[in-house]
Amino acid sequence: MDTTIKYEGVVLNRGPVAVLRDVDFEAKPGELIFLLGKVGSGKTTFLKSIYGEVPIASGSATVLDYNLNKLRHKQAAMLRRETGILFQDFRLLADRSVHANLDIVLRATGWSDKHERECRIEEVLKRVGMFGKSYKMPHQLSGGEQQRVVMARAELNNPRILLADEPTGNLDPETATLIMQRLKEIAHDGATVLIATHNHALASQIEARTIRFSDKEMH
Repeated sequence: MDTTIKYEGVVLNRGPVAVLRDVDFEAKPGELIFLLGKVGSGKTTFLKSIYGEVPIASGSATVLDYNLNKLRHKQAAMLRRETGILFQDFRLLADRSVHANLDIVLRATGWSDKHERECRIEEVLKRVGMFGKSYKMPHQLSGGEQQRVVMARAELNNPRILLADEPTGNLDPETATLIMQRLKEIAHDGATVLIATHNHALASQIEARTIRFSDKEMH
């Protein structure tokens, strides 16, 4: 596949208000792209549209050969299995351990073999420096440790697209460096990685394509 994401003349609304207009965007496998803009400029809305949470108001959009204009519920579920999402606000289940938070994702996405799930959980936790802490509950972890778990969760299904929304916001320098390194490695391995941030310094540290959001436009 030469193109993983393609938007042509897309309008994205939140309620009755157009947040982004005339969006033309294309991304390819192995690309790491920064979406740079201030809070409220539409970056998160754009990311959510990629996995079908925000509908396409007009224009045409295709992600991994799924037509977002005609996306059915079953197709949306399949698309999300191939999309890793790194949220700034973690969204871990507070009443479940780290292990259970990861296992529920694997079971929901078709991993029926318990041994395979255990091996995969161990593998992704090692990658983010959280091996041996799978028994802990989210409230027992620091903010940086929680974001490492969220990074591990985003990697579980070897996603073809990974979306990161302010992934280093309010993190300690060590964790921020680890998260950015993992994102670069995932892109190097062939996934399309989009990083939304308002941090110009972060975007300038890495050689990558940059899309700027301003005044409800992308350019």
